Amino acid sequence: MKCACLVASVGALPLSRRLLRANAGSLKKGYSLTGHRYAFIVDTPKCIGCGACVRACKLENDVPDGFFRTWVERYTIGKDSKVTVDSPDGALNGFEELKSVPAAEVAKAFFVPKLCNHCSDAPCVPVCPIGATYKAPDGVVLTDGKYCVGCGYCIQACPYGARFKNPVMRVADKCTWCYHRITKGLMPACVEVCPTGARRFGDAAVPGSEIAKLLSSGRLDVLRKELGTQPKVHYVKLDAKVR
Repeated sequence: MKCACLVASVGALPLSRRLLRANAGSLKKGYSLTGHRYAFIVDTPKCIGCGACVRACKLENDVPDGFFRTWVERYTIGKDSKVTVDSPDGALNGFEELKSVPAAEVAKAFFVPKLCNHCSDAPCVPVCPIGATYKAPDGVVLTDGKYCVGCGYCIQACPYGARFKNPVMRVADKCTWCYHRITKGLMPACVEVCPTGARRFGDAAVPGSEIAKLLSSGRLDVLRKELGTQPKVHYVKLDAKVR
């Protein structure tokens, strides 16, 4: 009965009103909930694995220890084509030399930042039994912590491992692209602190914007394209071995 009541109350409240209520005080005055085409672009060759983005995210969003809204993976490709992937503590403190693979046996190594892909066809949305996980009118995938019951269905449904159960709040948690910032015209915290410009964010609906130009360049890839989820996080020069 409790779930049924929650479903009824969630469904009875228009999505735009739910969004405004859940983010009261964080939306920029005059912010439109429609007409946006947000996209996040990771310039993979520029990432140096410093972990500044992870630390900024943790501070900005009060992410619990041991959990991550964004993290960085290191891919080490051996001369025998063997792939080793590591991400010590999500790269919170960067990386040390990988001792399990001798330097002489390494063909190449690179870093890959990851976060919620805010998919156009997000698998996490339809599995939520009470509608707590939803896609906002501006295209950002969010979770309403006031309704989430922590069942974990959305966590299991995400093929990118981008969701986790917050041990403090006991609800589903993930990257929101710092929704409280972007709706005020600011950059996500991780983008703002990146020392090399490996992370970029913007609205492709703005004619002539850098994001719009990059999306139309034909040089971008997404993670696990074969799944058909249509991720809004795009990668420059994404290695074929990255999953």
